[in-house]
Amino acid sequence: MEPITLDELARATGGRLVRAADPGARVGPDVVIDSRRATPGSVFVAIPGERVDGHDYLDAAASGGAAAALTAREVDADLAQVVVDDPVAALQRLARHTVDAGHAGGLVVVGVTGSSGKTSTKDLIGQVLGRFGATVVPPGSFNNEIGAPLTACRVDGATRFLVAEMGARGIGHVRALTEVTPPDIGAVLNVGHAHVGEFGSVEGIAQAKGELVEALDADGWAVLNAADPLVAAMASRRRARVAWFADAGEPEGGDLRVWASDVVADDLQRFSFTLHADGAVTGSEPVALGVLGRHNVANALAAAAVALAAGCDLPGVAEALTSARPQSRWRMELVTRADGLAILNDAYNANPDSMAAALTSLAGLRRDGGRVVAAVGDMLELGDTSAQAHRAVGELAARLGVDEVLAIGAFGNHVIDGVAAGGGRGQYLEGKDELTRHLRASLGPRDVVLVKASRGLALETVAEALAGADDEGESHR
Repeated sequence: MEPITLDELARATGGRLVRAADPGARVGPDVVIDSRRATPGSVFVAIPGERVDGHDYLDAAASGGAAAALTAREVDADLAQVVVDDPVAALQRLARHTVDAGHAGGLVVVGVTGSSGKTSTKDLIGQVLGRFGATVVPPGSFNNEIGAPLTACRVDGATRFLVAEMGARGIGHVRALTEVTPPDIGAVLNVGHAHVGEFGSVEGIAQAKGELVEALDADGWAVLNAADPLVAAMASRRRARVAWFADAGEPEGGDLRVWASDVVADDLQRFSFTLHADGAVTGSEPVALGVLGRHNVANALAAAAVALAAGCDLPGVAEALTSARPQSRWRMELVTRADGLAILNDAYNANPDSMAAALTSLAGLRRDGGRVVAAVGDMLELGDTSAQAHRAVGELAARLGVDEVLAIGAFGNHVIDGVAAGGGRGQYLEGKDELTRHLRASLGPRDVVLVKASRGLALETVAEALAGADDEGESHR
């Protein structure tokens, strides 16, 4: 944010200023929730947590240079404080204050949501828009009630674009995030089975994701996946203009249409295609993606539609997509070890749709004389569909010709049942240590292994153990 006075900080957050020698002193630009990340002038947000309470770290934040803190109570510390009802809510109000100031100066806010691919698409959008102006993009998956406002607080007077990733675990969550960062452009990528256990149905997921479309004004843009019926139906919920994108043929109608043709893969499953646009922008340009997986074609088209809706030119958008590279760890991260073993680390998270995309990419990475092996763990939060969803993963792996499937977790046996039903080879293992030992003993230099599970299993530790502590080898991130 642009530096503001302590008085303005109190007004923006609805709090009461205490322990301030000079209410006119300026604070900022940084806003942090970790005292170890405090910088000179920063505002520290003291969030009470289950294991630690930020109010116990005001002195540490002050030692790091913090000039003020947002607190739920006055703390005996040598630091100016704005006492608020709820530090998280105050952080959100500060973010909204920052975004409103940016909007007045021409800031364009892009909201991104979907069941899968949000972070990868957010990273692509950020790199494309960054070619045309200063862009703030959330690191990793900062897409909740804390991460989203923290990202928004990085906006300053030079920022032209803010990309806001919006996650949801229930009805109203996306709507709440749009109130923190009101979008000018909203992209809905897909509706799948991620978190279906919490929503109850994919229709419930669609209802929640569509809250982004409802938040757009008439002069905004709804960027919608024409190939996903549940997303396409969201057009009826909008006031904004519509930009359709599709990875299989030109979509119909709308104010802008973006699609791909001539889609081909190289031996690392990086796809090239011709990018087409019609409507508000017209033309065609070649794109050669540097990110892995067929699913990233759709993600790139979404990024292109967002950028074109934001006023960027088509040749520049195509060039930026070609030069884009993965930005977030453990998402389709391919590392080739010094001895030749290739490890596809997609361990950040997993749901049925992303698991299918990863297995499809794995099958396409087969090398002469080598095997393709899948090491997978549970997909969480699928509710009553869990057993069948895991069995379907095993069946798909067998259909794709995966040579061996290794599964751990509470639903690992269901994966192996699916493999067996499909005529494939699989084995259930007790945990990550046994999985790592098995992989180390069985993988060869021409093999490719996929490592993937939901975040709760932290399966990246297996991928990193295979890659080796010395981190040798070539990365294709």
